[in-house]
Order: sequence, then structure tokens, then C-alpha cells
Amino acid sequence: MGSKYPPSVRGCLPLWTLTLEVAFILVFCFFMDYDSSSKDHKALMGTYGAIFQDVTVMAALGLGFLTSSLWKQGWSSVAFNLFMLALGVQWSVLLNGFLNQNMVITLSSMQQATMSSMSPLISVGAVLGKVNLVQLVVMTLMEVTVFDTMRMVSKKFLHMPDYINMMYIHVFAACFGLTVAWHFTKPLPKGAQKKDQMARSPSLFAMLGTLFLWIFWPSFNSALLHSLPDRKIAVFNTYYALAVSTVTAISLSALAHPQGKINMAYIHNAVLAGGVAVGAPSHLIDSPWIAMVLGLITGLMSSMETKSLPEHFNHVMWTHDTCGVGYTFGLPGLLLKLKIWRAVPPVAKYFHDQAFWEFPHLAVGF
Repeated sequence: MGSKYPPSVRGCLPLWTLTLEVAFILVFCFFMDYDSSSKDHKALMGTYGAIFQDVTVMAALGLGFLTSSLWKQGWSSVAFNLFMLALGVQWSVLLNGFLNQNMVITLSSMQQATMSSMSPLISVGAVLGKVNLVQLVVMTLMEVTVFDTMRMVSKKFLHMPDYINMMYIHVFAACFGLTVAWHFTKPLPKGAQKKDQMARSPSLFAMLGTLFLWIFWPSFNSALLHSLPDRKIAVFNTYYALAVSTVTAISLSALAHPQGKINMAYIHNAVLAGGVAVGAPSHLIDSPWIAMVLGLITGLMSSMETKSLPEHFNHVMWTHDTCGVGYTFGLPGLLLKLKIWRAVPPVAKYFHDQAFWEFPHLAVGF
């Protein structure tokens, strides 16, 4: 993603992307159509339209500016983010239409396509500075294809609702990005960490991206919930978890610094850990103190990972996570999912627990 590309890349990128765009236009022309059902379009625009706008701002501005703290890839990362988002949304709409055998474009399908396209936008933080735009195009198409296929399989065969499938996007994107980074940095280049540390600066634009993500994360966690009470609870819990993780991250940043100053690396990474952690169960938490405890735990965990993991992680895993995707999105989401999985009641208690009524298909055969 540097400023100089070989002639082969400069020659094939415009031709390939324009050919791909023409192919998309032809497929949309012959197969896709708008929703013309007799629903209350004013009410739909009032609900789904506002949520769709929030998710788009979160993807374009939040994730776009989040990786702009690297001075060498600052502006190019914002431009490439918008390019990947526009390409990924078109491909996700087509792919979901073919997979679900429903070629009608609705606000809900556009919203889910935008959320699916956020997966490569998260993953790119791990490979920033290692790949060119042609490789990012391939990465976007592959990652959106794999993620949407996994969502379809989970929904059709495991009967998992859309909001649960979508909330695992953080873990999936982090693992995918780290896998690509491991492929491009083996063996680890000498001085890679030093270059990364020298490039980091307290960028106002990177902080702006964090603020956009912080503001719109409650909308993201509640976007696919259909019940208004569940959506309200998800917004409340996400906000409290984000608030506590923010206070925790800033406090630990000042505590860890010899002069009591705030380290921007903590702000860019740890303040968002609470929103990642409460993603899937955000509407199931019935008390604010539980969300606050989760925000405290993930804020502590992500802050310690920001301080200690980069050096050890890069050497042990033979990879170079440029923007800390692993401990910003991956580990907070993964560890919470493990806690939820271990907290599932024994088989004998399925019929005495609300989990059976929420997921009756899991109790088949017992």
C-alpha cells in the first residue's frame, strides 16, 4: 500500500476493477430488482433507513479513519477503505441474493451487506503496509464470500438468527486478517516493529475514527434485532459497556505512563473493547451492572494486551499485526464467546432454563 507500484499493478488494476464493475452492472440488470411490496415505506425508512445510515457512517468514517494513525499509509488507508466498502457491498448484495434465492433488494439486505463488508475493513488493519490494492480487491471478494457463506450455513442448518451470526464478525475478521498477515510476513521482517512504532502518532483523524465507532456502535449491535424492546436493551447495554471500557482504558493509560500521560494506542484500541464484548448477548443482559462489568473486564484485558502483546505476539506467531486488530477486535470477542459457551447449562437442565425456549433446536434428541 505504498506510493509506488510496479507497472504491472498500475496496468491491471484499473482494467480489472472496471471489468468487475461492468460485470456487477450486468448481473444487477438481469437478476436484481427493488422491493415493491405494499408495506409501510415511511415506517420502514424511519427505522431501517436511520440504522442503515448509522452503519454506513461507522464503516466509512469510523473504520476508515481508525487506521490513519500510520503516517505512511494514512491517507491511502482511508481511500482504500472506501474502495473496499463500495466493492464489498455490491458483491455481498449479489451473493446473498443467490445464496438465499431472493433477488429482491430491500433496506434490510443493504444493511446486512454493509455489515458484512465491514469484515475486510477490520481485517485490513492487520495487513496495512504489506499488500497492494490488487491484493486488497481479492481479499475483499474472498472474505465477504466466506463470511456470507458461513452466515447462510449457520442460518439454514444451525437455525441461528441473523443478529447472532453478524455479531461474530469481529472474531472472524480478526482471524482472517491475522492469517493473511501471517502469510505475508513469514519470516518476520527485521525492524518491522520499530518501523511500526516510529510511524504511530497521536493522529487527530485516527481519534476521529474511534469517536465515530464509539458513537455508532450501539446502532450496530442492535441493527438486526426486530423487537423494539430488545433493540432498546441492546443500545443501553452497549453504551454502558463502552463507557466503562473507555474510563478503564484512559485510567490504565495514565497509570502505565511514567509521567501520567495518555497513550493514544490505548484510546484507539481498548475503548472499543466493551462494544465488541457485548455484541451477541447485548439484548439478553437484563441489568446494566452486568454490561458495565463486561466493559471493565474487556477494558482491562485490551489495555494489558495493547501494552504487552505486540512484541510477544509478533515473535511467537511469526506475524506482524500493524494496527492491533487481534487485541482490539479478536480477543475481546473470542474470550467472551468462550465464557458464554462454558456458561451453557447442563443437558439435564435445558427444560428448566430459558435457553431451551430461546434455542429449542439445540435440545433436540435430549
